[in-house]
Amino acid sequence: MRLMTSLAAIAAAVFAMPAAAQSLAEDAAAFGARRSVEDISISPSGDKILYVQPGSQADETIYVVDLVDGGAPTPIITMNEAKARLSWCQWATDDRIVCEVFGMADTNGMLLGFTRIFSISADGSDTEMLSPSTSHKTMGVLQNGGEVLALESEGAPGKILMTKRYIKERCAKTRLCNDKEGLGVDAVDIESGSARTVEDAALRAVTYIADENGRVRIMLASDTVASGYDGSDYRYLYRRKGSSKWYPLSSVDAGGPLTVGFQPLAIDSAKDVVYGLDHKNGHTALFAFALDGSDTMTEVLALDGVDVDGVAQIGRQRRVVGVSYATEKAYTRYFDPELDALASAFAKALPGTPQITIADASADENELILIASSDTDPGKAYLFEKDTRSLTELLSLRVPLEGRAMGAMKPISFPAADGTQIPGYLTLPPGSDGKNLPAIVMPHGGPGSRDVWGFDWLVQFFAARGYAVLQPNYRGSAGFGSDWFGKNGFQQWDAAISDVNDGARWLIAQGIANPAKLAGVGWSYGGYATLQSQVVDPTLFKAVVAIAPVTDLNLLKEENRRYTSYTAHDRMIGSGPHVEAGSPARHAARFQAPVLLVHGSMDQNTTIAQSKLMEDRLTAAGKKVDFLKFDGLDHYLLHSQARGIMLKRIGEFLETSLGD
Repeated sequence: MRLMTSLAAIAAAVFAMPAAAQSLAEDAAAFGARRSVEDISISPSGDKILYVQPGSQADETIYVVDLVDGGAPTPIITMNEAKARLSWCQWATDDRIVCEVFGMADTNGMLLGFTRIFSISADGSDTEMLSPSTSHKTMGVLQNGGEVLALESEGAPGKILMTKRYIKERCAKTRLCNDKEGLGVDAVDIESGSARTVEDAALRAVTYIADENGRVRIMLASDTVASGYDGSDYRYLYRRKGSSKWYPLSSVDAGGPLTVGFQPLAIDSAKDVVYGLDHKNGHTALFAFALDGSDTMTEVLALDGVDVDGVAQIGRQRRVVGVSYATEKAYTRYFDPELDALASAFAKALPGTPQITIADASADENELILIASSDTDPGKAYLFEKDTRSLTELLSLRVPLEGRAMGAMKPISFPAADGTQIPGYLTLPPGSDGKNLPAIVMPHGGPGSRDVWGFDWLVQFFAARGYAVLQPNYRGSAGFGSDWFGKNGFQQWDAAISDVNDGARWLIAQGIANPAKLAGVGWSYGGYATLQSQVVDPTLFKAVVAIAPVTDLNLLKEENRRYTSYTAHDRMIGSGPHVEAGSPARHAARFQAPVLLVHGSMDQNTTIAQSKLMEDRLTAAGKKVDFLKFDGLDHYLLHSQARGIMLKRIGEFLETSLGD
């Protein structure tokens, strides 16, 4: 029998705060706090778990728990880098953990993202850098520190399979330098950091895919245009079992609004197929491509009205167990009947019929880590043991929000001006009758993404403060097929913004929103959409909040000119009258509502120059504008204290602007 300490109780003690907090400051701190558990993994034997817990600022701590002996979680390392964070951590063996760090750096005036892979012993006594090192001879910047393709290199525990970026070195007066260039694959010892070459550097290689047994079977290669920018044509190559020869698999064209061609995702070596995405009748579908040399393509799942978005994988071998997609809610259709039955049984047994995600599994898949969450439940992590059929609660994912009433997220649709039904979600304040409320229209970012049913900390903050929140999946959103996506939300901004504004008008027409207390709030493209809504209809929203927004489309292109991805941005924005017409910073004189801008100084996605330009133009036009800046933070503002400050400031801004 396992001796389980109540981890949830321990975590609750760390994050404890009054459940009945009602003040703006208390709500801002509670909802702004990052998830109490950002990542969780179980060891190969199933005897230990690790989880990553953020602190109040940029700090993150890795905890290890012995599930057999019990006892309190043991902190083994704390990261305190202001401009770097843990992307993920996972057990590589029972004694050692592998983690990825992501960060931003200002290099000669350019913001560059970087990753590094390191390993750490289970007791925290020893760490080892697994990413390759550079020197003064290196003729370039190593941004990508490697991608972990498999946690075991061809069945060799303790050696992981990683990509390696080769950068040429200056070789004057010496032969002791690297003259290779491109991307290769190494088998890396997680204790010593020593590496053995598995795949030599390939100049055009972008990434590789390995099977469950740690064998490299697929390579993605790209074309680079003469200017040095990334091209739009890609080729996938594959290997047959037991062969080292590369064979053509598919060609992919990324030059249009949507990528065209079969895109491999994951290999099932038992079936000798690779699952991947391609288009069918205007929607993304899942196919299986045979790797036996027959080149047979078989349809696995195609849906009407929505796209398939990927495959579900579990465990250290990343075994493919199902296919994922979203209609009004996100779903996983399991290939594995046992997992399908388990997920259904868990959803029925747990309170509120939550959605179930299998987050990790032991090597034999007897122990499963499950995440159960819903629109009104931030989520909990559970341990399920198949042999004993026992289910044990481990951790709450958002301890500061435990015991709080949340607003239900209801799927709705509303008519656009041309009669098209626009899908979205409406969240009302807990206990509200849904009439004559202060309201917020909150378009999602992207624009190549979509909102989906589930817990959203930003939405629930506004609901807790008494606002109705509408999240429209405007035309230009991903997930609904190529016709819905169109040319994207920038080149067809007029359709997207019209849908956003029509959502606001629907709230008024339904009697849900008080038209005098209607605001637009958005992040990234969503921030752009709320600003551009002022250009289209200056009287509709009485206040606008834009977090990390795009404000000038040509500036978005130009500030990426120094990066190899410039051509992708150029294609996304396009050229023509829509660039000037669709740039809110160029139409500041039309604004009537007060504006609050929020931006981090290390944002590479949409640089802080975008918000500075908007502030300058609004100020010059004599408009009301406020600007909240966060030094050292990137696009996502992953900092609990900063998010709390932001929410409090937004709350005060809306109360003042809307007259609450």
